[in-house]
Amino acid sequence: MEQILRDRRAILLLVGPALLVYSGVVLLPVVWSLVYTFFEGNVIGGFHFVGLQNYRQLLRDAAFWQALVFTLKYAVTVTAGQILLGLLLALLYVFYLRRASALVRTLVFFPVVLPTVAVAQLFAKIFAIAPQYGLVNAGLALLHLDGWIQAWLGQGSTAFWVLALMDIWRAMGFYAVLLYAGLVEIPAELIEAARVDGASGLRLVWHVVLPLLLPILLSALIFSINGTLKVFDSVLALTGGGPGQATTPLTLYMFNTAFSYGQYGYGSTLAMALAVLSLLVTVMIFGSARRDVA
Repeated sequence: MEQILRDRRAILLLVGPALLVYSGVVLLPVVWSLVYTFFEGNVIGGFHFVGLQNYRQLLRDAAFWQALVFTLKYAVTVTAGQILLGLLLALLYVFYLRRASALVRTLVFFPVVLPTVAVAQLFAKIFAIAPQYGLVNAGLALLHLDGWIQAWLGQGSTAFWVLALMDIWRAMGFYAVLLYAGLVEIPAELIEAARVDGASGLRLVWHVVLPLLLPILLSALIFSINGTLKVFDSVLALTGGGPGQATTPLTLYMFNTAFSYGQYGYGSTLAMALAVLSLLVTVMIFGSARRDVA
């Protein structure tokens, strides 16, 4: 094996095909999109060079800043919910349910495999106000809390929280399984030694379990933050970006700009802004991870 790894032709033969596919599928569209940011137009009307005009428009575009704020708020809220609840579930599996956790793990993981449209329809029914009350409004009416009954998806503030709740519920089972895999790899001897030294409960989790789980926890954080920054299908299926533009993330704004309004150049500029945002967040997390792990 060592001889093969020293042979550059063997390395090229083994890595070359995968590198070509990766370049064609991932890198080429990114470069193509970057070139589009300097043009205006579409495939029907043709393109013409506009230089940095799309970037100047981006800085002055109020809808872009609104979508950026929504995207960041959504990413922070949903990532915190997914990781925190996933961690609590993983701790529950390992320290309390143990061998009996298989059924609970399966039930909690089940929403992960459900189609996004089906989950969105379920939540739309739960929070419906017309033509008849959904589960939430019916429960409030039963408790005589009529003042709290409202169109949950008809207002930007409440629609945001319904959307966040849906995506936290959908994905927390995935992060619970991911963190569970990290927890079971922690040597039992270390846990027992910490218990003999008097650590238990929150002290055991904070001072022993979390430091040992940190690499998996950071991986989960990167998965979650990158997924939530690029949220698209959940928003499209549940609110369509509304009411108005209240729940429109950068991805949906970019999609509408490029494919609904035919502004390929400005749509590509929005896509580049999102790519730079995702890259910056990932680099920040990696930088923090290096310091913490070191």
